[in-house]
Amino acid sequence: MAKMIRKADLPTKTCATCGRPFAWRKKWERVWDEVRYCSDRCRGARPAKGGQKAQP
Repeated sequence: MAKMIRKADLPTKTCATCGRPFAWRKKWERVWDEVRYCSDRCRGARPAKGGQKAQP
């Protein structure tokens, strides 16, 4: 039987939008270095790049 890995032993990052810590997920296995946001909501709320203003 395989050893179980506890969630506390998984790597964590801090969300670029909300600042909360989030843990590694299996679906992020191949792209963990590129993951910056904890959720779709935070990814959608990220600030605009290149000095572009949000449309009213």
